[in-house]
Amino acid sequence: MEKVRCGWCEKDDLYRKYHDEEWGRPVYDDETIFEFLILESFQAGLSWYTILSKRENFRNAFDHFDYKKVAAYSEKKIEELMNNSGIIRNRLKILAAVTNAQRFMEVQSEFGSFSKYIWGFTGGKPIDNSPEKLSDVPATTEISDLISKDLKKRGFKFVGSTVIYAHMQATGMVNDHIKSCFIRK
Repeated sequence: MEKVRCGWCEKDDLYRKYHDEEWGRPVYDDETIFEFLILESFQAGLSWYTILSKRENFRNAFDHFDYKKVAAYSEKKIEELMNNSGIIRNRLKILAAVTNAQRFMEVQSEFGSFSKYIWGFTGGKPIDNSPEKLSDVPATTEISDLISKDLKKRGFKFVGSTVIYAHMQATGMVNDHIKSCFIRK
């Protein structure tokens, strides 16, 4: 019997694997949360598939998403990234990754971990929206608006409410798997 999945992931095996193994699964470790923050910020204005297909290139280019290393990137490293055809070569997004790594560590210092900070917006537990169909899934919510506003106040870049909601979905802060999706069973 064929597995029923959320319709957005049926493009190919890369999408199905991401849907089946990662999307909507709660993530509490800072390293993975940072990885998705970087990837989602690069997605702004692009499709997630574009980013997902370049994920390994991003991982290699950004030192396996080691936020301590990213926070210390020099102008030479930024130029190296600008010349890397395997990633999205947008200077503002690359600079934002460096800034966001720096701000990420500031949040860690204040809260003990970035995970504790961001999960605090949901009381530490995933929000289950139980959508019937894809059209029931929002692009933003009041919580993503709140997180976005707070991150911007802290100096983060490319963290609009839509980016943050996608981050919440990716890290399982919200479960937007449709009711008929096999993941729910």
